[in-house]
Amino acid sequence: MSSIRHEDRSISFKIVYCGTPLCGKTTNIAQLHAKLDLSCRGDLVSLSTAADRTLFFDFLSVEAAAVPGYRTSFQLYTVPGQITYNATLQLVLREADGIVFVADSQMDRQRANLQAFQNLEANLRLNGSSLEKLPVVLQYNKRDVPNAAPVEYLEFLLNNRPNRFISFESEAKKGKNVIATLNAVSQAVLANFHQQMMQAEATLGQPRRASEMSSV
Repeated sequence: MSSIRHEDRSISFKIVYCGTPLCGKTTNIAQLHAKLDLSCRGDLVSLSTAADRTLFFDFLSVEAAAVPGYRTSFQLYTVPGQITYNATLQLVLREADGIVFVADSQMDRQRANLQAFQNLEANLRLNGSSLEKLPVVLQYNKRDVPNAAPVEYLEFLLNNRPNRFISFESEAKKGKNVIATLNAVSQAVLANFHQQMMQAEATLGQPRRASEMSSV
């Protein structure tokens, strides 16, 4: 859920990167940290195990001139893919404004992709949300591996729905489409925010400024 701070005229949105273990979530965040200008991003905070897997979460804040008159930031989180840390996933997903699901393109990881996606849906429901209520972007990562599943199969597995999600093929280690993925989910989150503000205006019968709303 977007957070609006009246005192310093700022708005923040929460975007969560989900997926199986070692699918490329942390690599996405690390590439964004490396590629984005220092003036528009914060430090990368990463808590990892000795095996270099996300233990709790990675965090990166990215700022953009998105809402006139307000400093807008996108708080990017990753969550561990291991089922052992499901409670962490549910906690980090709470009040999320947008989701990036990073799928591992390796053919032998498709069952794991589907299980992670179903687990994402279950945890959103437990938080009172759903994939239908949130902007979602799919990223088909590791397209450069020799045993990559066809994109059509990934689409059938994860994007076979009436209202299809935006999806990207990516090679996160090389930085391919990591920024495009972030741009897509950020724009969708902003569009959702503005739509909610318009609905609030229609309900009240008068325009509402962001400064008049504690949250949307």
